[in-house]
Amino acid sequence: MRKTTYSIALIGTVVSLLFINVNVFASATDDSIESSAKQSHIFRTYLKGDDVTIQSKDGVVTLTGTVSEDSSKSLAGETVASLPGVKSVNNKLGVKGEVPAKQSDAWLITKVKSTLMFHRNVSAAETKVFAKDGIVTLRGEATSAAQKDLTTEYAQHVEDVKSVKNEMTVLPAEKKSEKTTMGEKMDGMGEKMNAIGESIDDASITALVKTTLLYHRSTSALNTTVETQNGVVTLGGKTGSAAEKNLATKLVKDVHGVKTVVNNMAVK
Repeated sequence: MRKTTYSIALIGTVVSLLFINVNVFASATDDSIESSAKQSHIFRTYLKGDDVTIQSKDGVVTLTGTVSEDSSKSLAGETVASLPGVKSVNNKLGVKGEVPAKQSDAWLITKVKSTLMFHRNVSAAETKVFAKDGIVTLRGEATSAAQKDLTTEYAQHVEDVKSVKNEMTVLPAEKKSEKTTMGEKMDGMGEKMNAIGESIDDASITALVKTTLLYHRSTSALNTTVETQNGVVTLGGKTGSAAEKNLATKLVKDVHGVKTVVNNMAVK
């Protein structure tokens, strides 16, 4: 009888210890998720100044608060979803002010600005974007004709943009170094873009890549999976043509933080 009582007590103790260890592990994982999200490149730069609260419970993350624009809400959700230990994301973030109606000129301006911000070989800080009846006009300064052309390409491929007028000025060679020095001292967007030169975590890269493909009219409908490890992005899923597959590779290569692209998409 004593042996039976002892065995039952021992089993109860072991179960209790296992339960405690599981809870401690889950709590540590939740703490790690919340900390990693806050320290991610997306939250430190693109969402800097926004009011975002991150709460994780057993790997289920809830985002609450407000962000400046709809693209920021998407970036926050995609970044958290890519963190280790995250099972699902409940994105309850609100957008400050009035959200532009889809396909409106204000909506297009926001989409074009966001698209330019995701890429390293164009300058969102130096590009002013205007839109009227779906026609986008770009003004500002480009460091080269190639950068100006690339800015046009990215803008004209944003979904619902009818055409692009690029009125940007190409800087003469003697002003390029001066402009770079000045840019390093800029606040706001300049600070945000300079921070992009830092090492970028994989979750942030994944979020930028997914959003980039979503915003591009030729890749928005692709069934694409994105995985990032140490800056190496692997694309999977299906595409309708070799041209679409090549375009996806080209777009992703120019996203901030991407070192290499491995495109395993199947052409169907």
